[in-house]
Parts: sequence; structure tokens; C-alpha cells
Amino acid sequence: MLVHPNFDPVAISLGPIKVHWYGLSYLIGFTLAWALGRYRASKPDWPWTKDQISDLLFYVVLGIIIGGRLGSVLFYNFDAFLENPSMIYKVWQGGMSFHGGLIGVMVCLIFYARKVQKSFWEVGDMVVVLAPAGIFCGRIGNFINGELWGGPTDLPWGMVFHHPAAGDFPRHPSQLYEAGLEGLLLLTILWVFTLRPRPRMAASGLFLVLYAVFRSLIEFVREPDAHIGYLAWGWVTMGQALSLPMLIAGAVLLAIAYTRRIYDRPLDAARS
Repeated sequence: MLVHPNFDPVAISLGPIKVHWYGLSYLIGFTLAWALGRYRASKPDWPWTKDQISDLLFYVVLGIIIGGRLGSVLFYNFDAFLENPSMIYKVWQGGMSFHGGLIGVMVCLIFYARKVQKSFWEVGDMVVVLAPAGIFCGRIGNFINGELWGGPTDLPWGMVFHHPAAGDFPRHPSQLYEAGLEGLLLLTILWVFTLRPRPRMAASGLFLVLYAVFRSLIEFVREPDAHIGYLAWGWVTMGQALSLPMLIAGAVLLAIAYTRRIYDRPLDAARS
């Protein structure tokens, strides 16, 4: 049995200025995605420049922060928001919805695609390759915060979390499961998948399908939000309900991609 380290949520404190680990994890995630994107853009066959990657990440960050916070409030904490509207600004306390962030990013990418005169899906296919790096860091931030723990378990890596609602028994460290599957594994699959030219929409579709599958599987061992509980049949969670449209949309995009077969890179492009 393991015990959560019970980290101080404040990473750096300089007088009245406090930098929280949760916010720092997002900053590291954005920086890592930016570095990976610029590395890809340095390859001779890649239809992106380093400056375009930097501009793109600005739009992505904007969409994640606004959409992620709004999604957390609207999907998971709407009643609490009605009682205390100012909670929407307290990002450092945790509470960012992936699905809300996804919607926010999609909206911002529409404007960015128009700016650089690329198709929405050409931009989207680039973003989804980098997104798991940020997801990984965000889930590590959840773990540091000691939030979003899993259900009870007797497995050797079960962990006791220092929170009254978690009890004094071991639970699945589901934040680390998500960091591994939605972050590292998804990043690896998409990175390798896009080394060769793929039809437009294929990378976006694969991202949606795999994220939805990984998230839905982890939800079986992740404790549902206490104020929401299970939505149906004693096992369907909000995370699974929000992932179902992603799964369907991803499958449709893959079908369209391999039917139309429109390529944004030459088919004889070398591996990068």
C-alpha cells in the first residue's frame, strides 16, 4: 500500500505571489507541446514553420483555459457556480474539463485556420499530435493536487489520499493511469502514426477515438464526482457520457479520411 505524498499545492511563494503546482503543470505542458511542435516544423517535408507553431500554441492555450474552465463549471459544477459565480476564476484550485477544453480549442482553431489560410482539419491534425503532452502534465497536476482519485482497490499500488472524502483506505491512483494512457501512450501512438503522410482528418479521428476509449476505460476505476455520482445503471459516469460523442465523431472522421484520401504532405515524404 502506498500513501500519497500530500504535496503543498503551492510550488513557489514570493510574498503575496503564489505559483501553484497545478498552474505550473499546465505551463510545462504547453512548453513541451511547443517544443515538440517546433521540432516537427524543423523537418524539411513538414508544411509548418516554427513561427506558425508558436502562433498556433497561443490559440490552443486560449481555448484550453477558457473552454476547460467553462466546461468544468457547466458540466460538473453548475449548481456551485450559480451559488458562487466568482469560482470560475479560481483555476489554481483545480477544475479543468478536458471536454470543455476540446470545444474551446476547436473554436479557436477555426479563427487560426482562417488566419494562416489552412483548412481546419490540417490545423487540427497538427494539434492532436501535440495535445497528449499537455494532457500528461495536466494529469500529473491532478495527482499533485491529490484530486480525482480512483475507487477502492487491494492492488499493491493502491494509494491512500489525504482527503476526508477519500477515506483511509487505498484507492486507484487514476490520475497516473490517465497520465500514462491519455498522455504518454496516446502521444507515442500519434507521433509514430504521423511520421508518414496520412489522409487529412485521420490523425484527428484517431485522437478522438483513442482518447474516448482510454478515458472510458479509466472511468471504471475512477471515483465519480461525489455531487454527480453515476448517471445510469450504477456505472455510467459523466466522463463516459462526454466521451461517447468523441468516439462516434472520431470513427466518422477516420471513415471520411480514408474515403477521400486528401493529403497535406507528399506521399513520398521521408520519415521525420
